[in-house]
Amino acid sequence: MVTRWNLLRLVCVLALWALPVLQGTGQTPDPATQQLVQTRADAPDDPAIENRISAIFSEIDSLAHVEVEVEVRQGVVSLTGTVSNSATALRATDIAGRLEGVVTVEDKIDRTLDIEGNVSPLVDNFNARLKSYYRALPLLGLGLALFLTISLAGHLLANWMWLWRRVLRNPFLAELVSQAVRVASIAVALVLALSLVGATALMGTIIGGVGVLGIAIGFAVRDSLENYISSIMLSLRQPFRANEHVVIGDQEGKVVRLTSRATVLMTLDGNHLRIPNATVFKAIILNYSRNPERRFEFDLGVDANDDPVAAMTLGLDTLDALPFVLKQPDATAFILTVGDSNIVLRFQGWVNQTDSDFNKARGLAISATKDALETGGFTLPEPIYRLRFDGAVDADAISRALGTGEPDRRKPAKPPIPEGSDALNVAPDHHIEQKVDEERAEAMETDLLDSERPVE
Repeated sequence: MVTRWNLLRLVCVLALWALPVLQGTGQTPDPATQQLVQTRADAPDDPAIENRISAIFSEIDSLAHVEVEVEVRQGVVSLTGTVSNSATALRATDIAGRLEGVVTVEDKIDRTLDIEGNVSPLVDNFNARLKSYYRALPLLGLGLALFLTISLAGHLLANWMWLWRRVLRNPFLAELVSQAVRVASIAVALVLALSLVGATALMGTIIGGVGVLGIAIGFAVRDSLENYISSIMLSLRQPFRANEHVVIGDQEGKVVRLTSRATVLMTLDGNHLRIPNATVFKAIILNYSRNPERRFEFDLGVDANDDPVAAMTLGLDTLDALPFVLKQPDATAFILTVGDSNIVLRFQGWVNQTDSDFNKARGLAISATKDALETGGFTLPEPIYRLRFDGAVDADAISRALGTGEPDRRKPAKPPIPEGSDALNVAPDHHIEQKVDEERAEAMETDLLDSERPVE
């Protein structure tokens, strides 16, 4: 019930608001509120005011063809007759109210709201615009010709890639400058064409709209723009080459390519990895391929009662005897720490990654040094654990569970390793490098890495 009452009140309000428009009872603001009423005898007489208003109405197209009657008494103008719409009536009252000697204007004009009277002005206006456009066709054609000429010239200039690559010596920057020239030529052509046809207001609107749109797009694609700018800096810096072994942040792999958005790596297990250029530009980059010599290290512990110096000497002699360990720089060893039951020794050696696989060489070096120390009489102690039992302990039960008697510390004899075994082969594995080369040869994506540019 409440809803119906509110709806009824709304309908009544709308009806009262629309009634002056439909019946023509609306009035303009009283000119007496803007100027004082004249009391002098020399004020314009009523016939003169009436004639003046009628003459003005006859010169206005929208008022000359309607029946608007003017009657003036004591400066009070009464407008009667019929017009097609409220806009025409309001214009008549506004004109009459601005004449000298007019005290007020009474709007008694009837609005017919007929179709012909309202449609005809629109048709006339449309025809007038068509005529003006027809007269402006030569100027519009000249503006269009100017726009096409400048745009075509900019397009041809942008397509001279050999020029930009020769000047900039960077394919990515050359492509960027080419696109910038193309866009700039279109913008200049548009401004000159609009200035020629006199559409300066439209030009200002377009420039303002493009500016606002550019700001909105900038916020929307902020991450993409950051990656794009980072790709420019990386293409200039050239921090790595294709197929180099790098660590970017906590990601490791072989470099496949540098694109306009991301750096593509192939991990050591053969998987693809795409890292955004913004992350690459700000990350710490570790390049293993830049210097072929790489140092490995490992730790071995000997018994606390053993001579650590003798153990280090034996270990270094063993490392020097390995063919893949470089003689220069020399292998080194030092005491890392002394524990309760052992002395931890750290051994370091160098390999050439061009000839030897780093991980294979390190593994064989650990095995050879360990065997040499054990053969030389040094004990590599195992971890010692102390157990505490609360309450009575059955020693015989513990012995049966762990094994009776003293443990046999004699190590079984190692079987001989056959000559030419893959376990002794430290040659580098080029499988990942071959996969990278194959992908670079087959891929259609542009690579920003330039082998002719100096690296950072």
